[in-house]
Amino acid sequence: MTRTGPLNGLTVIDMSRVLAGPYATMVLADLGARVIKVEIPDGGDDARHFGPFVNGKSAYFMSLNRGKESIALDLKSPEDRATFEGLVVSGDILVENYRPGTMEKLGYGWERLSELNPKLIYGAISGFGHTGPYRTRAAYDMVVQGMGGIMSVTGQPGSEPTRVGTSVGDITAGLFGVAGILSAVIDRERTGKGAMVDVGMLDCQVAILENAIGRYLGEGKIPEPLGSRHPSITPFEAFATKDENIIIAAGNEALFERLCQAIARPDISSDAEFASNDLRTKNHARLKHELETTLCTRNASEWLKVIGDAGVPCGPINNIKQVVEDEHVNARNMIITTEDAEAGTVRMAGNPIKISGFEDPSERKAAPDLDADRQAVVDLLSD
Repeated sequence: MTRTGPLNGLTVIDMSRVLAGPYATMVLADLGARVIKVEIPDGGDDARHFGPFVNGKSAYFMSLNRGKESIALDLKSPEDRATFEGLVVSGDILVENYRPGTMEKLGYGWERLSELNPKLIYGAISGFGHTGPYRTRAAYDMVVQGMGGIMSVTGQPGSEPTRVGTSVGDITAGLFGVAGILSAVIDRERTGKGAMVDVGMLDCQVAILENAIGRYLGEGKIPEPLGSRHPSITPFEAFATKDENIIIAAGNEALFERLCQAIARPDISSDAEFASNDLRTKNHARLKHELETTLCTRNASEWLKVIGDAGVPCGPINNIKQVVEDEHVNARNMIITTEDAEAGTVRMAGNPIKISGFEDPSERKAAPDLDADRQAVVDLLSD
């Protein structure tokens, strides 16, 4: 018998808005937690007003807040403060992504929250974290992409600074936030004590620079944009065919040999200039020319079958329409639906975490209207 998500029984107070925090709490909701979204009465989460719109409702907001409940609270009102404090006392996790100092101004800094509920896990996601010289600065995804170095290694050689095509500054902070929050939940099981989880977007960008930092610290060279090419594995990039570009990722000697055999170019693998990965990386321009000389004689679909059948990792470069329609993506339940009373059937990305014994429903509860769940939340507090 399948069960609801593994976080069933945990209650999350979601004070976050726009992207980083809501992404984190969406993951928690997908995994079974009850997420109660606390919004300001005047307009709610800013994302409710971001396009695109479906029958007047924000697709952006709906895609990040599915499965949650909403209550509007004015924390300047004594009555609403009492309701909020009741949530804190009864809840397990609180998530916010305000600038550091904002919760203190509201009277709900970490000391006060832990006083109300010593077992509370407090997830604070901000641009620069709650310590350090930048802590009070405002930040958006674009700001931390620039400051965190990822834009300096993204794009074509010599191109202008290029933003990664999705909001990786916000999304990585949300995901690291989930990891920290659930780690604190496990620690609470051992100690009985809550904790504050402090996640800064800039920190998260530094954390995902992987080999770029390694190359700089190891070699003293500042990495630059390389287009689709991997800096230290070759061939591992996009290649032209007769009609479209494809990805080929021959990450070791055996795969490189298979690739050359599959495209009937054994002379390439026997060339002394390509005898090792280091040599191939050094001579990447000539190697790409040799491979594309052959690849450009047939269409992408033909080569993907030939190279894939040889066991060499490869794939097309899909646009978003092709991703959404991909048979494997759909077989993995990665495009799900919600039924909204006004917007109708809304499709969106699903939950990539599949856990045996737990459901992964193809239809999820829709995002809530502002203050739609006030009575259910109040009833929770009276139980």
